Amino acid sequence: MQDLLKKHFGYEQFRPLQEEIIKRVLNKENSLVLMPTGGGKSLCYQLPAIVFEGLTVVVSPLISLMKDQVDQLRANGISADFINSSLAPQEISEIEKRVISGVVKILYVAPERILLPGFTDFLQLINVNLIAIDEAHCISEWGHDFRPDYRNLTILRELFPDIPVIALTATATEQVRTDILGQLSLEDAKVFISSFDRPNLTYRVLDKRDLYGQLFDLLEKHRNESVIIYCFSRKDTEKMAQVLTIRGFKARAYHAGMESADRTQIQDLFIKDKINVIAATIAFGMGIDKPDVRMVVHTDLPRSIESYYQETGRAGRDSLPSECVLFFDPADQRKHEYFINMMEDELEQEKAWEKLEQVLKFGELRDCRRKYLLQYFGENYQNKNCNACDLCLKLASAIEDKKYDHELFDLLKELRKQIADQLGMPPYVIFGNKTLQEMSTYFPQSSTTLLRITGVGNQKLAQFGQIFLDLIKQYSLRKGYKEELPKRELNLGMTHYQTLDLLNQKLSIEEIANRRTCVPGTIIDHIEKIVKKNPDLDIEYLRPDLKRLDKIKEAFEKSQTWNLTPARDLLGDEFSFDELRLARIFLQK
Repeated sequence: MQDLLKKHFGYEQFRPLQEEIIKRVLNKENSLVLMPTGGGKSLCYQLPAIVFEGLTVVVSPLISLMKDQVDQLRANGISADFINSSLAPQEISEIEKRVISGVVKILYVAPERILLPGFTDFLQLINVNLIAIDEAHCISEWGHDFRPDYRNLTILRELFPDIPVIALTATATEQVRTDILGQLSLEDAKVFISSFDRPNLTYRVLDKRDLYGQLFDLLEKHRNESVIIYCFSRKDTEKMAQVLTIRGFKARAYHAGMESADRTQIQDLFIKDKINVIAATIAFGMGIDKPDVRMVVHTDLPRSIESYYQETGRAGRDSLPSECVLFFDPADQRKHEYFINMMEDELEQEKAWEKLEQVLKFGELRDCRRKYLLQYFGENYQNKNCNACDLCLKLASAIEDKKYDHELFDLLKELRKQIADQLGMPPYVIFGNKTLQEMSTYFPQSSTTLLRITGVGNQKLAQFGQIFLDLIKQYSLRKGYKEELPKRELNLGMTHYQTLDLLNQKLSIEEIANRRTCVPGTIIDHIEKIVKKNPDLDIEYLRPDLKRLDKIKEAFEKSQTWNLTPARDLLGDEFSFDELRLARIFLQK
């Protein structure tokens, strides 16, 4: 699996829970996956899709995002297509022919297509191996984005009862999780809950006194970076874009009242870095997977904590430092009150009042905002100071990484933009900012060392490697820089330090997992990273039984790799993946 991970996606190792989830999918077992935005949910079905012989069907409401997702998969050497209302009948017919021929590995479809005449007949002609349901919270009336079309997905369970289903979401309370499992008849599914913490995001709430003056100061810090500004009404977005344009920012408005073609054009301009500020209503974002958004601003109160978490989650998907700013004025609740009072359903109205009250509490907090967000989703946050919200920092600001060569980084970004413009695709599909920053840190001079850069796989090396190497070589020669080997230094986030605090208290892995409301596998992943950063850490109290450790050591030696799967295949089900991972930490120390 790790060979496929590097070859197609350019990563050396899995993120927390990914390997365990993928293994379950490959065993054809059902799963419900909760991971924060940017946590790597898509990989949990994309990698199994490569392994399976047949087709993986991905149901997603994000129509405008489908093309970008397919472009990214194709750039990674994976055959993918999408079918939605943006395509002409002839185009759909051509795609269906490709799918039936067996060429396509992943097919994205919108939920409303499932009940269209003939579509389920078409699916039954195909060897479907996996069904992935993205944005699964849309099936629940208790969620913040209920979509009735999602209720029709039960027909897929009826048509393909023996096909594994993986449901995925970034935002779901315990009530919503229970509803998802019930609605999709996934009572036997294993629920994987990753931490909702986004350590690279700084949360700030500012008293709304001089909105535009305050906003201009913030935007100057992000002058050439991507920013999303959420406004309450369509009129507000248009005024905001107009004011920002006059001020010299490349800004456009975006809202549901615009023609579909205009919205598509603005999305395209944004993801291709032709404009860098979007003033939008909440309609924007459902369908935008831009990894390098450096700031998300709310000029008014969001509808709910779920909405706020999802909307701010569009910042920093590339794991680089980003900020989320809410301009807070309690009087803004009147705008929401008007619409809540218009609701006819009493239960719906009651839920809306409750959600608004939770948003007001968030704005009026006197202690850690991160703690409030995580506790809302049922995660127990132990730290007294998150060091990444205005209340913990007092004066929070985005932290800039000074380690890479900024001049080379800018040159690589310009080269990436030129290639992207020629190919008609977003720049991040070529390489993400994190990849370019690593190139600007290590100055790779050969294909071998370029492959060691995060985000560079065999497919992208073959397609784009040489032109990037040529630029790096020219720059390095001019500056007198030499190639350095990526050391894969691990930067610990706040979530790792929370685990470290509990390790120092000599708590067991199970106790730490319970305290932090996550699975033991996540804690073992934290320990692995912490030990690599601090090899002298005393974790002897966690050392596995000597006899079992010897057996595991023998299995690793026989398989001649530190990868878990070959060793587990030799040992059998008596040894869990978690036990093998913990043993590997001690064997590698």
